[in-house]
Amino acid sequence: MTDRYARQTILTEVGPEGQARLAAGTVLVVGAGGLGCAVLPYLAAAGVGRLLIVDHDRVEESNLHRQPLYRMSDVGQPKVQAARGALTALNPATGIESLCERLSSVNAAPLVERATVVIDAADSFAVTYLLSDTCERAGKPLVSASVLGLAGYVGVFCGGAPSYRAVFPELPRNAGSCSESGVLGTAVGVMGTLQAHLALAVLLDWQPAVAGRLLTVDFRTLHLGGFSFAGAAEPLEQPIPFIAPAEVGGTDLVIDLRSTSEAPVSPFPTALRVGVDALESAQLQLPTAPRIVLCCRSGLRAWRAAQALRRQGHANLALLALGE
Repeated sequence: MTDRYARQTILTEVGPEGQARLAAGTVLVVGAGGLGCAVLPYLAAAGVGRLLIVDHDRVEESNLHRQPLYRMSDVGQPKVQAARGALTALNPATGIESLCERLSSVNAAPLVERATVVIDAADSFAVTYLLSDTCERAGKPLVSASVLGLAGYVGVFCGGAPSYRAVFPELPRNAGSCSESGVLGTAVGVMGTLQAHLALAVLLDWQPAVAGRLLTVDFRTLHLGGFSFAGAAEPLEQPIPFIAPAEVGGTDLVIDLRSTSEAPVSPFPTALRVGVDALESAQLQLPTAPRIVLCCRSGLRAWRAAQALRRQGHANLALLALGE
């Protein structure tokens, strides 16, 4: 045992056995943005054996106020590449594997299967529900957090605890983004650090277990809240899955809910271009199809449209979040 971990191995909650558990652990971190930049260095510094980082984005100057893992010299570089360099310099003993692509229904299952703990740091509803569904099937714990403006939450789902869908069975009708609503860097840092702390608690198997609890923080009023969701029941209705573009088939009826001003060209040439309001008001009589795939940027409008179509009798549905 080197001096690197001496201060934490003194703790009875860690000790040499706990440090060995950390070294044997593999943590999948989806998202190397604001949350990920707080999560990753603390996990590497604590001696977690392997980190799998998934992010498709590149470093922008507007990221730097809340993503201090990066430097001005990293602007324009893939985030996973810059993160790997910084983390290797911090702790060469931690193995870093990076994947510069979006998390999708194609790569989620094999990545989750390799992990001891999964961290949702993407701040994307589509990613959160996809990870929750995948972790629930695989029996892997999921540490998920979100921050917007001056408020945030973090919780530990799946892996023996209820899934994210059990606590939040419905997506919000509307949601802001950091670029639209703003976010304070320190708020993101605190929530990301809490994610790292909860991941360490899971790896160390602390009792009572942290799974099945959610913590909320209002950074404006300094109010802490939260609740246990250990008894939450899983939804009885089959969830509508998020899929990847590559999983769209030739017999699918694709509906692109984005306006032509938002997205002049759809990636699916035969897609219907219809607004979510028209589907919610049942203005259209849709043809029978093996499956209806609903597309939008974040997945929220697709989910709203899918709920409306379910009420109208359509059962075979899928969601597709096309991102920026």
